[in-house]
Amino acid sequence: MGGARRGAVRAAMAALLVTAVASGCSPGSGGRAEHRAAGAAAGLPGAPGRAAGPARDPSGYAEKLQRTQAARAAAARRWGLEQTPLVPPDPPAVKPHLTTRKGFEVKGGDDSLPPVFTTVPTEERIVFLTIDDGDYKDPELLRMMSELQIPYSAFLSDYLVRNDYGYFKEARDRGVTLNNHTVDHSYLPGLSYSDQKRQICGQQDILEKEYGQRPTLFRPPYGNYNGDTLRIARSCGIKAVPLWAEEAFPDRMEWREPDRDLHPGDIILTHFHGAKDWGGTMADLIRAVMKTITDKGYAVARLEDYV
Repeated sequence: MGGARRGAVRAAMAALLVTAVASGCSPGSGGRAEHRAAGAAAGLPGAPGRAAGPARDPSGYAEKLQRTQAARAAAARRWGLEQTPLVPPDPPAVKPHLTTRKGFEVKGGDDSLPPVFTTVPTEERIVFLTIDDGDYKDPELLRMMSELQIPYSAFLSDYLVRNDYGYFKEARDRGVTLNNHTVDHSYLPGLSYSDQKRQICGQQDILEKEYGQRPTLFRPPYGNYNGDTLRIARSCGIKAVPLWAEEAFPDRMEWREPDRDLHPGDIILTHFHGAKDWGGTMADLIRAVMKTITDKGYAVARLEDYV
């Protein structure tokens, strides 16, 4: 490719970054959005059918990015976001090497156990959004995240999901990965080995039966685990145990680190809750957390592309 063409592509992509920060400042009517496009059709990052890496024609790729960001800017206005969410980089060709965070080790543990971490090693200004439990099944959230093209990962507990498996089938079809958060959301270190196995491996079986895939990511309830937890998780197919660096609410962020700031690769936790739980809707939550993320110059990437 000639130097002039490369320069044109770089200029187009730079313009996108300016658009990403400046667009979407007008509040919109998010609750009225009715667009039903699935994540793959909408170009949701990480959704099935999305090719990794730039298109073979760089000028076409830049044009596609411009169209994508224009759609995101329009969606941001409809849903009342103050800024358009930034576009994450393409996933790495090789996933980063994961290790257990210092202080999160278990007695007698070794490198064969799934690593436990709160941040993914990367230099990119990206964070990962994860949503736990599965209690509040808000159709508005499915539309909102598809239209905004914001990837997220779900960690599900069956006792909250079993009354409507179909909701999460639709989420899966929109590009959301469904991960393990135990059957009954029990405090695992207080259980026997066999009871922990029923909670962890039993949820693996349920998710495989209902959604056709056995998860490789597991989050223990409350972030509590012991050596048995990790050994059992490994035995039934778990490869990694992502915890979280921040927790998001509609009215605040709670921070694990003393600097109370985001860092490249941080994992953000929130929950499938509604007004009865925290005085706001899932849309309110997303508006709040995306304001923090975008204001700080970060994009949301898909966790499973890095883990």
